[in-house]
Amino acid sequence: MPVVWGNVPQRNKNFTGRSEILSLLRAGLSSSVTVVLPHALQGMGGVGKTQLAIEYAHRYRSEYDLIWWIPADQPPLVRSSLAALAPHLGLPPATASGIEAAAAAVLDALRRGEPYAKWLLVFDNADQPEDINDVIPRGPGDVIVTSRNHRWESVVETVSVDVFTRDESIEFLGKRVRSGLSRDEAATLANELGDLPLALEQAGALQAETGMPVEEYLRLLREHTVGIMSEGRSADYPLSMTAAWRLSVSALEQQQPEAVNLLRCCAFFGPEPIPRDLFPRGAQALTSPLGALLADPIRLARAIRELGRFALVRLEGRSIVIHRLIQALLRDDLSPEEQQTYRDEAHLILAAGAPKEPNDSRLWPRFAELVAHVAAPSTQFERSTKDAVRHFASDLVRYLYNSGDLEAAKTLAERFIKQWSADSEPSSLPLLRAQRQLGNALRDLGQYSAAYARDEETLAVARETFGERDPFTLTMTNSFGADLRAAGDFSGALELDRDSLELHKEVLGHEAPQTLRVANNLAVDYGLNSRYPEARDLHQETYRRRSEGSEDIPATEILSSWNGLARALRLCGDYGEARDVGQDAYDYGLSELGPEHPRTLETAIDLSIALRRIAVSYNDAADLARTVFELSSSRFGNSAPLTLAATVSLTNIQRTSSQVAEALALTAETLEQYRKIYGPDHPYCHGCAGNLALLYRVNGDPETARTLNEQALTGLSEKLGRDHHYTLTVIVNLASDHAALSNAARARALGDDALPRLRRLFGEDHPLTLGCTANLTLDLRAEGTEEEAGRLAADTISRYRDTLGNDHPDTIVAAEGRRLDFDFDSPQI
Repeated sequence: MPVVWGNVPQRNKNFTGRSEILSLLRAGLSSSVTVVLPHALQGMGGVGKTQLAIEYAHRYRSEYDLIWWIPADQPPLVRSSLAALAPHLGLPPATASGIEAAAAAVLDALRRGEPYAKWLLVFDNADQPEDINDVIPRGPGDVIVTSRNHRWESVVETVSVDVFTRDESIEFLGKRVRSGLSRDEAATLANELGDLPLALEQAGALQAETGMPVEEYLRLLREHTVGIMSEGRSADYPLSMTAAWRLSVSALEQQQPEAVNLLRCCAFFGPEPIPRDLFPRGAQALTSPLGALLADPIRLARAIRELGRFALVRLEGRSIVIHRLIQALLRDDLSPEEQQTYRDEAHLILAAGAPKEPNDSRLWPRFAELVAHVAAPSTQFERSTKDAVRHFASDLVRYLYNSGDLEAAKTLAERFIKQWSADSEPSSLPLLRAQRQLGNALRDLGQYSAAYARDEETLAVARETFGERDPFTLTMTNSFGADLRAAGDFSGALELDRDSLELHKEVLGHEAPQTLRVANNLAVDYGLNSRYPEARDLHQETYRRRSEGSEDIPATEILSSWNGLARALRLCGDYGEARDVGQDAYDYGLSELGPEHPRTLETAIDLSIALRRIAVSYNDAADLARTVFELSSSRFGNSAPLTLAATVSLTNIQRTSSQVAEALALTAETLEQYRKIYGPDHPYCHGCAGNLALLYRVNGDPETARTLNEQALTGLSEKLGRDHHYTLTVIVNLASDHAALSNAARARALGDDALPRLRRLFGEDHPLTLGCTANLTLDLRAEGTEEEAGRLAADTISRYRDTLGNDHPDTIVAAEGRRLDFDFDSPQI
């Protein structure tokens, strides 16, 4: 057996023939040493493409170290199947890093052939090539795609799969019907069924279970065929398949009609495995006879066994699988009214049998089993008007969001919203919940403007419909606070979250998890508004409540408060404490979430900044910054907000480590990405522009630096005002630009403007205040006011020694009479 053997269906003991196709497939896959193009098994429904792929995987399993099976008929869910492979490759699971990140890591590991170079991935029942092309790994392993779509012929090497040869049909029926079927009878039967494997499976099962004479079967088959042709149906399916299927269902209905009811209900699930334990859990939601069947374990087991015996379903462990062609035939054979009845029952079973808490990562595997059944177009899940079904639909989107599968969450939420907007009132709670989930997904995907517009509208409807104190309105208010931060309206977010926190306390209580989320967000707001002591105190209180409270708080939320405290300590100028708390928080993140989880990476970014500020080890700071940058860019892409924050941190340590040319080029690229994501007027864009200006000056171009800093200062003053950390940082650096250009008067004027503001905002001993003062003394000397400069310099150096110590680089620079530079780091919002 391979070291990793994942999701491969059971081998068909009756598999017959296909030796030539299997040989062609093996020869094609093993022909290249380095990169192997995917091979596609292409053919119409029912010819056995999936069975061929299953047989290949089992027959040649000793040639591989890893074989992984991926249902590919729903492209948004393919990444989830890939992500599930992550732990088997020594990578963080999707519960730690998110679906997108885990899938990207898997593709990278397969491409590199680490830890396994001999791998096989099977993408079963793919449709359009472009749907999955970006998730097909290229590397030293093999890929098989099964598809009914002829377009694969123009994309990859294809192996055409047709019906059985007559000899193969006879051989197959001989295996399936072990007694009472002569070679001539088998040939006659195969001829009538057109040698279609799925039809032969149906006929063989019926023969084996009933002992019906071949002549009788053929007579009934011809009768059904005439009836089907007179109905004008079956244009999409082989005529022989439709007739054979009807015969099997008719025979079963005579023996156990309730099994047929269950089969018809299963036609309105997706074609992926249906967990058998879903049925008894869902029985409570049904009042029909089917509900009684599902609630009775003995009758249910008998019905499932009969469906398997007649080859109408396939039993795989604790799941049942029904072929998509049989599902389509079942649906088409029902009247519109019957279709609606069975569809409603399937929806209710899914909703009642599903777990209830999408925030609990322990339940995510159960949610994952149900996604394909909700997302399958044939289920029309979004058309249900029942509250329980729509509540579960929103929970499923929430699970996808929590697990990091943002694109799937967005796609499914948009599908629900489109239908629910058409058939329900704008104030419908299920509709509003779906809109909130869409807003969350859009924001995390970096589509801030779309998230803002969606959440603003949803919040307005919630306030008008339910009032300010309603739990949903409170939740929506919290989401909109994040949109305000993303839009750069830091003061607006602070005002909103401050009022919201008081309401949360009154309505839900001080210790409620939702109340603590708002408290955490308000602490972030304080930090973004340069009110660092308040941010520090509220982060500390929230962390204590979350870590010591009786509620089961997720590790992600505990880490958010813990790292928020470390960040606030650093921004207060307490670098040593920031490093100590940040290291503890980072160790917790590594232990509880893994090294590649977004929250762990955020914590690592802040820790690398603290290490750089305290200047104990630039090497440690640089190594951590580089590691986070590489992990984030490979997992989330270069334009993700987290990657941009990691890039800013890396370029700042590069500047202090004399890698100024590399830092300049990377910062210029980062600024362009910030402008694309946030818009040109966002404070983060101006802050990053200030960093770029600083790098131009240290690279010998103070004129360009001055121009950039003046533009950044204008933008920050308009957006945040002059009394803000970001604005004052730019002012201090702009003064240095003028000093480098021998404009001491302008440099002094800027220093005189900034210093009293810094003292009011941060106090006398804050590192930025001290740096501004130290630089101002140089400008005073350049202006000829030596006595004032001397007094100011002596006081500043003394404060530096008391605050940062004699050996800190800033203390040394100030004592040597050189200018100090300051940079911007972008916290997550």
